[in-house]
Amino acid sequence: MRTQSFAALVLACALLPVAHADDLVTKPEAEAMVGKALKYLKGNGKDKLYAEVSKKDGQFVDRDLYLTVYGNDGVVRAHGANAKMIGKNLMEIKDVDGKYFVKERVELAKKNKPFWQEYKFTNPVSGKIEPKAMYCVPEDDMVVCGGVYLK
Repeated sequence: MRTQSFAALVLACALLPVAHADDLVTKPEAEAMVGKALKYLKGNGKDKLYAEVSKKDGQFVDRDLYLTVYGNDGVVRAHGANAKMIGKNLMEIKDVDGKYFVKERVELAKKNKPFWQEYKFTNPVSGKIEPKAMYCVPEDDMVVCGGVYLK
């Protein structure tokens, strides 16, 4: 009887979905990616940063982590997951809960300190709306951000 119970437990565990730790982007990885972008900015300038951030297969994309760069006016300067967003003013965009997350982001950036912000957004990997935490660093007239989807 014990052998059958153990075998049933092993089989049940084998059928559970497995999420590998290396598949999930972490907050420290998002912070490091934003830091890498700020270094790139200092060495290459804004235009090259915008172009590099906007490459879907570029150095600023890792699994479901991608960067976005907003102007202090809420206009998207670069977007690592959706190039159609570039040049659009997103101050009035809301998440599924009605949160004006870009407007909030721009307001938080005025304090001129790095910050984390939570809202809900479509995960480009899963295609589902998921809770997200975005790490942002204000720099000159822009905000450089990278986020993690909260599991």
